[in-house]
Amino acid sequence: MEVAEDTRRNQKPKYNMWQNVCYMIRLAWCEKEKKVLVLGLLVALLTVLSNLINLYISPTVLAAVERKSSIGDFIFTILLFVGAMMFCSAALSYVNANTLFGRVSLRMVIVGKINKKAAVTSYPNTEDDEFIKLTAKAAKCADRNSGATEAVWNTIVSLLYNSIGFIIYIILLSSVHVVMVIIILVTSIIGYFVSKYVSGYQYRHRDEVADYENKMWYISNMARDYNGAKDIRIFGMKSWFEEVQSKILDSYMSFYRRAEGIYIWAKITDLIMAFLRNGIAYGYLIHLVLSNHLTASQFLLYFSAVGGFTTWVMSILENLVTLHRQSLDLTTVRECLEYPECFRFEEGEHLLPDNRKKYEIRLENVSFRYLGAKENTLSHMNLTLHPGEKLAVVGVNGAGKTTLVKLLCGLLEPTKGRVLLNGRDIREYNRRDYYCMFSGVFQQFSLIAGTIGTNIAQREEGIDRSKMERCAKIAGLEEKIQSLPRKYDTHLNREVYEDAVMLSGGELQRLMLARALYKDAPIVLLDEPTAALDPIAEAQMYQKYNELTRGRTSVYISHRLASTRFCNRIILLDNGGIAEEGTHDELMKLGGAYAKMFAVQSKYYQEGEVQDEK
Repeated sequence: MEVAEDTRRNQKPKYNMWQNVCYMIRLAWCEKEKKVLVLGLLVALLTVLSNLINLYISPTVLAAVERKSSIGDFIFTILLFVGAMMFCSAALSYVNANTLFGRVSLRMVIVGKINKKAAVTSYPNTEDDEFIKLTAKAAKCADRNSGATEAVWNTIVSLLYNSIGFIIYIILLSSVHVVMVIIILVTSIIGYFVSKYVSGYQYRHRDEVADYENKMWYISNMARDYNGAKDIRIFGMKSWFEEVQSKILDSYMSFYRRAEGIYIWAKITDLIMAFLRNGIAYGYLIHLVLSNHLTASQFLLYFSAVGGFTTWVMSILENLVTLHRQSLDLTTVRECLEYPECFRFEEGEHLLPDNRKKYEIRLENVSFRYLGAKENTLSHMNLTLHPGEKLAVVGVNGAGKTTLVKLLCGLLEPTKGRVLLNGRDIREYNRRDYYCMFSGVFQQFSLIAGTIGTNIAQREEGIDRSKMERCAKIAGLEEKIQSLPRKYDTHLNREVYEDAVMLSGGELQRLMLARALYKDAPIVLLDEPTAALDPIAEAQMYQKYNELTRGRTSVYISHRLASTRFCNRIILLDNGGIAEEGTHDELMKLGGAYAKMFAVQSKYYQEGEVQDEK
């Protein structure tokens, strides 16, 4: 296992530097942000022009002095250069001020793509550690201006004007001596390859870094989570949080100390190469002056050009190193966006749910095993969910109840076997269309930062208000909503809205029930939706659902067996399959595991009532 992990860490990036540059250019072109390309080109040309003006101004003025030019010519030359410098400076300031907007816009396009990938990817990917880490790293690459998805444009433009300047200077210096140019190039290239190797160090250890960062992110968020506020205080978890965070931070800093040691040696190599490069070039120019092969103005020009040429070369190499690092981040982003999907979406056959139709779902010899597990959660299961049937699924924790529901609604793919909708394999359909067949409440649910109304309707506009109010009333939430000043316009989630209210656990579950009712899908799935309610409230809630879902296919999961008595059929899961099946009365007469579980729960509530009376 460790060998496989090391191999994955050391594998080459999927895309090289130039492929990622082309990707960003195509993105700018396709997203109608061509101004990013045009303004970038203008910056490059104006920067080179400004540099050439600075290069020639002193030698030109000195040459005028050597020629003993008139005062008028001398002043005209100076004014010409000053005017050119002012123009370039003003133009550069204007163009640079307008480049940011397009680049930010493109970064937000990438952020949107990453968010969309995370939101609509095949559900099994959301439980895949590799995809989770990849998504986190991709999001980090696009969460700020200095991230690769935006900063890469600075590097591309810098590389462009440095390359143009390099070509101009190499033509200029070649007229002095080609050997000097070669020496400058060779010493610079050696330094580049050393830097390139070092720049890949963090990429080769990216999984280690991601592990540290994910742990620190988790601890930080847990410490700020309002849901854990009581536990932190009652159990004195503050010191534990600090101890865990300190250990993770020490490991994180230890890694960067190792990395900094490698970076220091790369800098030392750069200094040695710079000493050789500049020493030889300047020595040769001084020799030419002493031997009367260069005038004072020519010496000043070439002396400045050597320094400028070295700057161009080193800047190009630094740009390449930076671009290489940014390319690694862009590769991470692209790998995230292109992460393989195990479900068919747009390429699948379209399905339009209709409440007037009858739908039958059948599990045919279905087995399922979670990634990394040694045994199947479900094995060779055959189950038919008939149209209009109310099916209850019960069993001990870990029996596979939630897994079964996820298989029915297409969130998970069977390891073996098939799930059929009216006799057709659901893998033939567009999976998003198939999801529209279901309305459900699961143990873990999402609460969006919005109003109560938007959380029920799951949209901002086009809300059927009468339907929304009816669903809230059926879910038992109407009285709570009416007690709030802004009623259905009340905000939820204090992380976004200062005036947000906090609903209790039971109220949140009622809100999720109202949301499920509002969707009004042909098949209803309820996975422990009333866990936070007391038994009486739960029984009342299920009675309402019994009335609401009359004639509609429904699946219920509950640990409280009494709440499933209204169902047409009850199945008890055990050892990866259906251990018992029948109505409540039939299973009680059978006297098996279901009857024993029911007896234990009944005794518990009876003892509770006696204790209350005492």
